[in-house]
Amino acid sequence: MTTRHTRWERTGADERAAAYEEARTSLMLGQMVHDRRVELGLTQAELAERAGMTQPQLSRLESGGATPTVPLLARLAVALNADLDIAFRPHTPVAA
Repeated sequence: MTTRHTRWERTGADERAAAYEEARTSLMLGQMVHDRRVELGLTQAELAERAGMTQPQLSRLESGGATPTVPLLARLAVALNADLDIAFRPHTPVAA
């Protein structure tokens, strides 16, 4: 009978990697919204009003604590006077 030492197993690594990637994406998106808002000289309250949301909701989005829906992204794009570009692109092959 072979037993594994639980300390040596990488249990849950795939789940943690997926959660990390989702959090990273939310942070990047929030940073893009923040940067464009600052570029336009808008406060969070002003942008939130333009996008039909509350200032606390916008704050959570900018800090990466919320993942917006596609309709909200579309409203934010209009409010930020920006184009929304959502695309699926094939992964770049890794050089051997």
